[in-house]
Amino acid sequence: MSISSNSLKAAFSHCVQQVRTYDYHHYLCLLHLRPATRKAAFALRAFNIETSRAMDLASDPKTGLMRLLFWQETLNKIYSNKPIQHPVAQSLSWVVSNHKISKHWLKRSLEARINDANRVGVEGFVPGSISELEKYAEDTQSTILYLTLQTGGVQSTVADHAASHVGKASGLLLLLKSIPHHLSRYGKVPYLPADLAEKHGLLVKNGGKSEIRVGETGQMGHELADSVFEIASVARAHLKKARELEGKLNGEVKRILLPAVPAQVILDQLEKRRFDVFDSRLFKGVLGIPPLWYQLKLGWYAWRNKY
Repeated sequence: MSISSNSLKAAFSHCVQQVRTYDYHHYLCLLHLRPATRKAAFALRAFNIETSRAMDLASDPKTGLMRLLFWQETLNKIYSNKPIQHPVAQSLSWVVSNHKISKHWLKRSLEARINDANRVGVEGFVPGSISELEKYAEDTQSTILYLTLQTGGVQSTVADHAASHVGKASGLLLLLKSIPHHLSRYGKVPYLPADLAEKHGLLVKNGGKSEIRVGETGQMGHELADSVFEIASVARAHLKKARELEGKLNGEVKRILLPAVPAQVILDQLEKRRFDVFDSRLFKGVLGIPPLWYQLKLGWYAWRNKY
């Protein structure tokens, strides 16, 4: 697919703006990458934004699913070198062409979103266990890190393992942070595992269907707080495992894995708020802390060659 340099520049500018607007904590992470890797990473994060927001932008689940199916078709066009007009798709096409990134990870990320969208309208659907949430987190978050490593020319099993753990931690914590939004929009909590909900008395079975009841929007009972704590503990363990591999990785890989820092911020703030996901302070500033403090924290990790 041929595209003019001015059009490509505009497409990448659009990607940067999208990430800055809708994924600011990761936008700041990407600023610490080498220019070549950073450019590709913005396209990958913009693609993730397009697919993650598809359902929220739609007036109904069917329309949201259609948006995701558009991206499924678009991916096939990209890898068939066919013309595309969407700026994120144009940027992604350039990344695919210049970095030879794997369609497998993009497809896996998109399929996870599509499967999730198909479940939104299913009454009584509840994920069975935390391991199902971990898989969803890896499919939607770790895959972006795997692809970013590819664009940086990194071929390392250790780096992939670290990226897997960082992505799982990040994904789990973002799901926890999204509980108030999903409860408000859909009237239910779609990402609380059945085994955990049952353990803490939140699972109600009626006529062969399961439902998680957490009380009124804005109300935080100890049962939900205990469930959030258990999922957050799994995320903490993933961060710990990722950081145990730190000494085996070079500086550029560590910068690609900087999303571990915002994951840690979410974890710390949840703990500070006694795992009350409805606490409004979690949504102030950047992930619950002042923007300048977040930037300083991120800069400190990058300067120390850590994540």
